[in-house]
Amino acid sequence: MTERTNRTVLLRGGAVYSPADPFATAMLVEGEHVAWVGSDGAAEAYEGVADEIVELDGALVTPAFVDAHVHATSTGLALTGLDLTGSPSLVDALAALTAFVDAQETAGGVLIGHGWDETGWPEGRPPTLAELDAAARGAAVYLSRTDVHSALATTALRTLTEGLADRPGHCAEGPLTKDAHHAVRQTALARLTPEQRRRAQRATLARAAELGIGALHECAGPEISSEADLAALLALAADGEGPEVFGYWGELGGVETARRLGAVGAGGDLFVDGALGSHTACLHAAYADADHTGTAYLTADQVADHVAACTEAGLQAGFHAIGDAAVGAVVDGVRAAGERVGAARVKALRHRVEHAEALDDESVAAFAELGLTASVQPAFDAAWGGPEGMYVQRLGAGRAAALNPFAALLRAGVPLAFGSDAPVTPLDPWGTVRAAAFHRTLEHRISVRAAFTAHTRGGWRAIGRDQDGVLVPGAVASYAIWAAGDLVVQAPDSRVAGWSTDPRSGTPGLPDLTPGHPLPTCLRTVVRGRTVHAAAE
Repeated sequence: MTERTNRTVLLRGGAVYSPADPFATAMLVEGEHVAWVGSDGAAEAYEGVADEIVELDGALVTPAFVDAHVHATSTGLALTGLDLTGSPSLVDALAALTAFVDAQETAGGVLIGHGWDETGWPEGRPPTLAELDAAARGAAVYLSRTDVHSALATTALRTLTEGLADRPGHCAEGPLTKDAHHAVRQTALARLTPEQRRRAQRATLARAAELGIGALHECAGPEISSEADLAALLALAADGEGPEVFGYWGELGGVETARRLGAVGAGGDLFVDGALGSHTACLHAAYADADHTGTAYLTADQVADHVAACTEAGLQAGFHAIGDAAVGAVVDGVRAAGERVGAARVKALRHRVEHAEALDDESVAAFAELGLTASVQPAFDAAWGGPEGMYVQRLGAGRAAALNPFAALLRAGVPLAFGSDAPVTPLDPWGTVRAAAFHRTLEHRISVRAAFTAHTRGGWRAIGRDQDGVLVPGAVASYAIWAAGDLVVQAPDSRVAGWSTDPRSGTPGLPDLTPGHPLPTCLRTVVRGRTVHAAAE
């Protein structure tokens, strides 16, 4: 592990986003912690003790972001390999696959790609197996859909996967879902070499650092990665060259495995259901474009058993739940666990629900009652919301408009932690804040300030570190420096004028995130006092 830094750094001449002083222009860092924030004039007293003085030249200093839900290896594979995100058509996606296969220097192994989404293609469908095999020139290829809850697999990869045809979710000619998808994914990932995995994980950590992200929550598990994958990532992050990584192990009954791996929780992507795009999110009523209600992977009783076991062990539990029926199963299970081991003990651990998209007023109130943390992805709404988006295709306009109710969650006092679910949506923290503040459904919008808090301090609170994620004396010195332009205070609705938007309120400003405005550029990212990214001069 990299040695701790004991350097003293004085930053001055900019804007420091701090609740300790809304007008702060300077900050002193001693070792791994913030020592002081204040004015440039007062900062003169620290010039003689500083090992380094950083002239901000008007730049903005904020806490570093926390991405509360990522899959580092898969994200790195997309960054360094075949990424079909944004492919405009089926024809283009197949052409990109062929070009990728042709560019490989060595034959053999499994090629991995990600990001296709047939809902935006003029063909309106994924490729057939014959089309896929032809484009892949016979190679073994795994291509996860954008939501990572279904995938395309060539014949060569299917042949490598034992018992595939007998698994739920198997389709002889099209995408694989459910257990069949999990099986081919495990086959593909098992054939990564340690060097391929390391390269992918390094790519993710480097990209996160470039974007001002100081910490990641890795959502691992036996169905989405492996013990070896999580162990390798945590070891890599411990070297201290990039963001911190906090691991979750999503296995039912996996308390001891989570502890052995050094995970902070036995949760994350512990699937109660799938995803809306793949028609596997579990709903009370049928999809608008399919004659079924999706897939239930866990029952409320199984949820209750897992939460009770985690609570007895003092370990945070967490579940992937998107559809309203899946969310209901989690709520019922957590409540039952509270009756079994004590409601106060359950609430104290802040068990998590990942995604939590289809919530009504009753489930929002239940989240607050049970002390659940909502680990959510605003970029989902930016990608799939709106009148022409995938949500409407799957659910119809009425149900689609109810998804991702961030404002209702905040009003109820439910803690929010923002993430990307990368590679489902890319690492993009300011874009995530923008997506929450300019939600496609007006009533679900929250202020830029609240969204920023959810993507910084919210991520720390989600792992029980309430003191971090703010720039105040004594807090961990994980921060980012931004070229950000003019700073403003933006309300969630331009029709609303509040005291917080008045300069006299002393509310610290943040970049203008109005759609169409350029997003801030990260100049430097610092994690625990150590610089992990510095933009080229």
